[in-house]
Parts: sequence; C-alpha cells; structure tokens
Amino acid sequence: MAHALAARAARPRDRSADALITAALCLFALGAVMVYSASAPSLLSSGGSGASELISFAVWGAVGLGAAWLIARRGVGALRALTGPLLFLAFILLLAVHLPHVGHASNGAQRWIGVGPFNFEPSELMKLALVLYAAQVLAGRVGSPPALRIALKRIAIVGAAAALLVVTQPDLGTTLVITFTLGSMVVVAGVPLRTLGYGLLVAIVLVFGFALVNRYAFDRLSSFVDPWSHASTTGYQAVQGQIAIGSGGLLGRGPGNGITKDFYLPNGSTDFILAVIGEELGVVGICSVLFLYGLMLYAGLRIARSARDSYSLVLATGITALIGVQAVLNVFAVLSLAPLTGVPLPFVSYGSSSLLVMLAALGGLLAVSRESAAGLHVVERTSEQNARRSESERTAADRDRSRRDGRTRHAGAGSGRRASHARG
Repeated sequence: MAHALAARAARPRDRSADALITAALCLFALGAVMVYSASAPSLLSSGGSGASELISFAVWGAVGLGAAWLIARRGVGALRALTGPLLFLAFILLLAVHLPHVGHASNGAQRWIGVGPFNFEPSELMKLALVLYAAQVLAGRVGSPPALRIALKRIAIVGAAAALLVVTQPDLGTTLVITFTLGSMVVVAGVPLRTLGYGLLVAIVLVFGFALVNRYAFDRLSSFVDPWSHASTTGYQAVQGQIAIGSGGLLGRGPGNGITKDFYLPNGSTDFILAVIGEELGVVGICSVLFLYGLMLYAGLRIARSARDSYSLVLATGITALIGVQAVLNVFAVLSLAPLTGVPLPFVSYGSSSLLVMLAALGGLLAVSRESAAGLHVVERTSEQNARRSESERTAADRDRSRRDGRTRHAGAGSGRRASHARG
C-alpha cells in the first residue's frame, strides 16, 4: 500500500485542463479590451456609446462561459445525446438564412438571422454540430478500414451538404474551416492519407472553380496576389491591416492609441482585430496571442491523447482543430499570407455567435478531460484496493505461518519430554 501511495504522489498531475482554461480566459480578456479599443471611435462618432460592443461582448461571453461549465459538468454523454437535434437545427437555420425577410445581408454576404440587435450566424453552430456528428459516426470505427470507409461516406455527404449551404452565402472561410476540421478528425480515426489526399485535391478544385464563377470570391483571391495594386478597392482592407501592424513596431503605440482603426481599417473589432493588436501592442502583443493559441492546441491534443474511448479521442481532436484552424486562417489573412476569408479570431473577435459557440466547444474539451481524470482516479482506487488486499493477504499468511510454527515448536518440545521420561 505504501508503495502504491508513493507512486501516486510521485506521478505529476496532468495540467492540460488548467492550461486550456487559462489560455482561453486570457484571450477572452484581451478580446474585451481590444474590442472596446477598436469599436469606440466609430461608435462615438455615430452618437453611440463606446462601451456598447464591450457590454455585448461581455454578456455573450458570460453566457458562453455558463454553457461551457454546464457542458463540462454534464459530460460527453450529454453531447452525444444533443448531436442529432443540434445538427437538424443547424440545417434548418442555414436554410432560413436564404429566405427573404429572414436572412440579413452585410458586406455582400447573407449569413445572419435574427430580430433587431439580436443576430445569429447559423454557420457557427453548424461547425460545432458537424464536429459532434463526425465524432459520433467515427466512434467505435477507429482503426477498422472497412468501417471507416462507411463512416467517411456518411461524413462526406453531410459535410458536403452543409458546406454547399455555407458557401452560397457566400462564406468561403467557414467552408474551409469545416473541411480542414473534418479532415483532421478522419486522419485521427485512421483514414489512409492517400484517401484524404484525393479528397483534398477535389476540395481545392472546387474552391478554385467557385472562385471563378463567383465575383465575390474571385475578388478576394485576386486581391491576395497583389493587394497594393487593389489598394483602393478589393485590397483596401489587407493594405490597411499591413499598415496597422507595420506602424505598431515592436511594442506598439499603446492600448487605445491606434490610428488606423479611426475610419481606416474596416472590421477592426471583428475579422481584423489582430491588426489592431499589432498596432497598439506591437509584435510582442501578436506573439503573445500566438503563444496562447499554441498553449490551447497543446493542451487540447494532450486531452485527446488521454481520452478514455474513441469517441472522446475524435471529439477532442475535432474541437482542438476547430479552434486551431480558425486561428490560423485569421492570422494568415491579417498577415497577408492567405486570402481574406472573413473567419473571426476565436475568443478575441467581436461576434456573439462565434464567441458563444467557441466557449461551448471549450466545454466539450473540458468534459473529455474531466471524464479522463475520473477514469484515472478509478484506476488508482482499484490499484490501492488491490494493494491493500495483497497486504492483508500477506499479513494473514504471515499470521497463519506463525501459528503453524508455534504449534510445531510446542509439538517438538512435548516429544522431547516424553522421550526423556521413557529413558528414565
């Protein structure tokens, strides 16, 4: 027993969940500060309150944190039960976006539904619903090629239907997020890389084909090749983002002292909030954001590695990829390393739909981590019980051996006395 307790004390505790929560809260706090800084000038100029977007960000963040806590407490079983209804609801809402007088258009895209200030982007919900669906389909089929082929067909059909509804909004960025996230999940499940490569090739052909027939997507791609030649039209946002980051230098101008956000940089509080961070906090601020995302990805993969079953493994991988793919696409777009996709920066960009869904997804990761830790505790308790049982059995055996030895000694002494009486 002492050996088992010593081994348990010597084994370091897995801090992946702590690291995940810390990184997410730091990003959320930074997002609140930068959303206020980026949105205050335009809101004040229009007669509004500079704190209105900050209040909205904080309220939806509180709702998302509550959802994350509830999901973590209920466990992955509750997520499995919600998969079907959530996927059905996401499809209904995506179809509703295209209905007249229901969907709302902005900046050439029709992606939102809602009433008044309460708008929701169904594609954000669809991303999480597809992760849950793929995890459920792949569960129990990990490492079995025949079963994986069937699962891959089901995921491809449902994913393609969702991507078609999303890309026609048009929203190429979310379509890419869905594609890469589902791809990472099937890779972890054991789908051959050759099969995945064929699927990726088809996806690339479809993306370029869509860009050729869709003027909105074509302008995004052409401005990425040479944004400065389109600085006054389609490349305006990318150019202003480069100017903002370049003017920030190493340490930045200081919080709230950015210039480009004042009527120069479009979507400074949403898609291009990283450019505002670069101008006001400098390269140090951008590197800090990248470090926090790297910490989240590392913690998420550690949680996936310690998962108790195949469902939890694929689910944790999918949620980690969902966060990582969005972060990478946003950072690359702001740094002009990829075309503008309109993908928000997770936990930082202003946007109620993205913030709520990302925090709920975080709760799914914490649920996997909690159940893995609970399973480890059960194993430890079983080991301790076995150690106690073995020690008790050894003690009882020693006691029995002592009694037998005692009886043998008494028997030997009696025989000696009888022999001496006989000789006398």
